[in-house]
Amino acid sequence: MKTRRFSGWKTRVQSVLLAALCGVAALTALPAFAQDPATPAPVETAAAPAAEAPLVAPEVAPADTTSAPAEVVATEAVAPVEAAAAEEAAPAEEAPAPSISKPDTVWVLVCAALVIFMTLPGLALFYGGLVRSKNVLSILIQNLAVFSLVAVLWALYGYSFAFTEGNAFIGGTNRVLAAGLNASSIGATFTKGVYIPELAFFVFQGAFACITCALVVGAFAERVKFAGVMLFTVLWFTFAYLPMAHMVWFFPGPDAFTSTEAVDGVLAKSGYLWAKGALDFAGGTVVHINAAIAGLVGAYVIGKRTGYGREAIKPHNLTQTMVGASILWVGWFGFNAGSALEAGGVAAIAFVNTFLATAAAVVAWLTVEWIGKGKPSLLGAASGAVAGLVAITPAAGLVGLNGALVIGAIAGVVCLWGVSGLKRLLGADDSLDVFGVHGVGGITGALLTGVFAAPSLGGAGIWDYVTETGVAEYSIGSQVWIQAQGVLITIALSGVVALVSYLIVKYTVGLRVSEEAEREGLDITSHGEAAYES
Repeated sequence: MKTRRFSGWKTRVQSVLLAALCGVAALTALPAFAQDPATPAPVETAAAPAAEAPLVAPEVAPADTTSAPAEVVATEAVAPVEAAAAEEAAPAEEAPAPSISKPDTVWVLVCAALVIFMTLPGLALFYGGLVRSKNVLSILIQNLAVFSLVAVLWALYGYSFAFTEGNAFIGGTNRVLAAGLNASSIGATFTKGVYIPELAFFVFQGAFACITCALVVGAFAERVKFAGVMLFTVLWFTFAYLPMAHMVWFFPGPDAFTSTEAVDGVLAKSGYLWAKGALDFAGGTVVHINAAIAGLVGAYVIGKRTGYGREAIKPHNLTQTMVGASILWVGWFGFNAGSALEAGGVAAIAFVNTFLATAAAVVAWLTVEWIGKGKPSLLGAASGAVAGLVAITPAAGLVGLNGALVIGAIAGVVCLWGVSGLKRLLGADDSLDVFGVHGVGGITGALLTGVFAAPSLGGAGIWDYVTETGVAEYSIGSQVWIQAQGVLITIALSGVVALVSYLIVKYTVGLRVSEEAEREGLDITSHGEAAYES
């Protein structure tokens, strides 16, 4: 006879399996634990992991530099006799330690908080309003739990594999188990001699990783097991997100470009797509296309919601969705402008471009919807805002204001087709249109970045870190082809990793809830709670 004592044993086994997987990931990093965490390696202290605008950072012109290299300052500060004495004593003295830029530090930390605010509560509310009332708590807890899980994994090994030197496709183990991450470790920005605490960069990029994994769950909302979501997140984060972040964003820092002869060596240590010259200012490939492909694959593997195409499945609270979209827009200023890593001109143009492109996308989406359906909708306006935000992400600090307006307007129209005509062609039940908005918008933005980054169209062009000037030549065709390669690599890597991960989950803890549980609602059947008491 089945007794209460043994009820719920499957859930307990699933939880143990998930905990064991996280434990194995941590144990693989034990060799790095022997490194003294209070003493960061010299190379990483001088030039911490790279950030987002590969090969481009217009604000790093010498006039904008907030702290000159220590050697230059020392030369100007001493009298000739003291300088001569210093030269004689030089072999016995160490070079002064680089100092951090306090304004830039504050800027990055505030932007990190804004990115966190995007997910909690922004994305959670946006998704929560789009599902049915019987599933709203399930999508909220999935967002919160995925965010928290990825934050832990980011500290254990994620940051190290994404933003330390390894090979062209994945980083090394120097920061595994947070080794060397302390208040004294510093990181590079995009200006030679300007630094911020590495911890500021760590939390800023960690927030990116968290929201990327949370985006995926919208594609298979209302029908997936909670344990399946958690296990999938561990696998996909490890084998898809981390390699993409390394390939697109890692380079040894601007200080490594000491001369023309040093360029080849620096590129050899950089991520694969960064070295090729792919432009992704804040995550068109790493975040949006990456998450969208994983979500689309999940929609196919898990299958359609019960009653999809036969029963009315409508958002339960568009007011909540509007609030979520508005929070996303505000938080996105930190997402894009913070990716400059400095409170300078590039941060300002990324901020303004985020403002303009989003507005243009809302206007374009509503106009086409109004013409096609006879009425503009709030859901359309909110979706258009997210489409514009997604599309401008890879281009935010690289294009001019007119370029941002065009990118936003195109994204509004294309993404409207993505959630309607293209969705019907694909035949997948992408519950909250993750691919239609983030996939289509991300691909559109990534390709158009190659067009509107051209100096002839008001863009920033390509930045030469050796001479700290813009490169005179810029080929739109060549750059768009490089952008396309980045898109294709993202689609291939994320798609394959997602498929394998879903299959592993399916045959271990399980992917989908029963039809009875789905009809009753995941709030009650999976979590024992109800959002609204009758």
